Amino acid sequence: MFAYTVRRLLQMVPLLLAASVVIYALLALQPGDPLDELRRQNPRITAEQFEALKRAYGLDQPIHIRYFKWLSRAVQGDLGYSRTYGISAAEYIFVQRLPKTLLLSGLALTLALLVAIPVGVFSAVRQYSLADYAITFLSFVGFSMPVFFLGILLLYLFAIWLPDHIPGFPRFPTGGVPGVLWEDVRSGAVSFGQFLGQWAWHLILPVLALSSLQMAEWTRFMRASLLEVLSQDYIRTARAKGLAERVVLYKHALRNALIPIVTLVGLAIPGVLGGATITETIFSYPGMGRAIFDALVEKDYNVAMAALAFLALMTALFNLLADLAYAVVDPRIRYS
Repeated sequence: MFAYTVRRLLQMVPLLLAASVVIYALLALQPGDPLDELRRQNPRITAEQFEALKRAYGLDQPIHIRYFKWLSRAVQGDLGYSRTYGISAAEYIFVQRLPKTLLLSGLALTLALLVAIPVGVFSAVRQYSLADYAITFLSFVGFSMPVFFLGILLLYLFAIWLPDHIPGFPRFPTGGVPGVLWEDVRSGAVSFGQFLGQWAWHLILPVLALSSLQMAEWTRFMRASLLEVLSQDYIRTARAKGLAERVVLYKHALRNALIPIVTLVGLAIPGVLGGATITETIFSYPGMGRAIFDALVEKDYNVAMAALAFLALMTALFNLLADLAYAVVDPRIRYS
């Protein structure tokens, strides 16, 4: 497995290089350039001043020259500066924004797993029952509903309609994050319980919106996988030996049924990080996804390039981790 891992890591290098070329080209080929906003804010700028700024930013050079200059700095850890915020793109993305996205995405994936696995098992054990039909229907609804629509629906129901029509119903936050920071806990301004409570209150709706797709998808996969395992000969043999149904289900069937879920979870992590862009935009959550959206709108290319290249790296890395985890949980698979 070590040789396989090393080989896959080496294969990531040209893959990430190709991804960076595509991302840089798509960003550079957008209509306009980063100086358009400056021209709109200062219409009195002269043509000479505008050309001087283009030379200062390197925008007067061909796209391939700009890319190789960016790549030479990036391999040294310099991802450039954010034109909008005046700090390094790496600090803005990985220090200020990424931890908030990891918190949101981690909670969403955890919730999806905690709901999907037991519900999928319940649906498989009670196949063709009324509960199974209800779970199947809700899974298809969750799988088919766009995240942006679900987010807007949750905001309307829990932040506007229900509080206005039901006396005493709590009004959920419409977005953002609480003003309580970890530094306030360290200074003693608020207790740890107050800190957790306020952050949990603000994250309920974004986590529900972001986890809905994985929750529905993994429920269906868990049901289908368990039904396939329960039809195997060794399960019939275990039942013929007189083992209790609970032992057959949880000791013999469930472990094998979870093998496909391992791959799905590994591949879903970078997808959730990228998919958080829509959720964070709807709920005004200051994470990496919202930073990507703002950077694309404001043509802050260094920020957008840093974030999108990081997502490409996470996709390749978690693809490898999913393959390795698959070999760990399934003894039939060997990468030697």
